[in-house]
Formats: sequence, structure tokens, C-alpha cells
Amino acid sequence: MEDVFLPIVIVGMLFIGLPWVIMHYITKWKQSGTITNEDEKLLDELHYTARQLEERLLTVERIIAADNPDFRPVRDPLPEQSPYDISRRN
Repeated sequence: MEDVFLPIVIVGMLFIGLPWVIMHYITKWKQSGTITNEDEKLLDELHYTARQLEERLLTVERIIAADNPDFRPVRDPLPEQSPYDISRRN
């Protein structure tokens, strides 16, 4: 009995179970192909916060450089302007 049952289970898993799992995740991938408006707003907020933190870090580096003449900041004092327009937030 076991000699017949095991190949049937293996063939069933191979030809039914595996395509079912693959098709399930393909449909999940297609449904979530784009980011939602909430995700886009979160990314905008994170980018804006990162820019503010970078400006604060540059300010602290300028203050330290003014107090200590031996201090050399690792980065350029004037960062490149990003093509991203901060004023165009959602």
C-alpha cells in the first residue's frame, strides 16, 4: 500500500501543489505592484526628515569647526542640491 501511496502524493504535490503556490504568489505580487498613497507619504516624510537631519549635522560641524581650528569635516560643507523638490509634498 505504501509503495503506491507515496508516488501519488509526490506527483500530486509536484503538479498541483507547486503551481498553486507559484500562482498564489504571482497574484499577490501583481496586486501589490505599486506603492500606496500612504507609503508614498511616508517616503516623502522620511526624505524630508533626512534632509533636516543632514542640515542639522552640517550646522553642528560648522559650529565645531569655528570653535576648533583642527577640526576637519569629513563631508563637503555644501551638499549637492537634490532634483527632488521638497515644496511639492503630498
